[in-house]
Amino acid sequence: MNKKYAQEGFNLCAAFLIGLSFLFFVFTFPVSLIFCIKITREYERAVVLRLGRILFEGAKGPGLFFVLPCVDTIIKCDLRTITFDVPPQEILTKDSVTINVDAVCYYQIKDPITAVVNVENAQYSTRLLAATCLRNILGTKTLQEILQDRELIANHMQV
Repeated sequence: MNKKYAQEGFNLCAAFLIGLSFLFFVFTFPVSLIFCIKITREYERAVVLRLGRILFEGAKGPGLFFVLPCVDTIIKCDLRTITFDVPPQEILTKDSVTINVDAVCYYQIKDPITAVVNVENAQYSTRLLAATCLRNILGTKTLQEILQDRELIANHMQV
């Protein structure tokens, strides 16, 4: 886990809220157990934010883990490869020819903490990045180059 995401400690007010949450859990034990035990699947990781800070253990999962009621927020990330279609784009090539191009994009989240902390919506950002990359790369080529070098362009677009 990166040290820049490590927990620096809580102040007195945060410690009071966490203690109050533990007391709430103890007093309502049988019922609160339903809300405090969470399950993540094999292909998911859960990023737990306690009072807005990432817990020092990092992403949790797969399996069972414990969260405090009213204090912890859970954000689940899917680690499977996700595919989507890039909508058709009208692109003006280098030789001033307008073409309609669509694409398929594959991506996979490798670090769920970075995906949660650094990007507001990773899936939407990836969609916009794919469409922008498609326009930028094809806009620098002529129509003849696009038709001849499809494999080279495809390799160039892979990250």
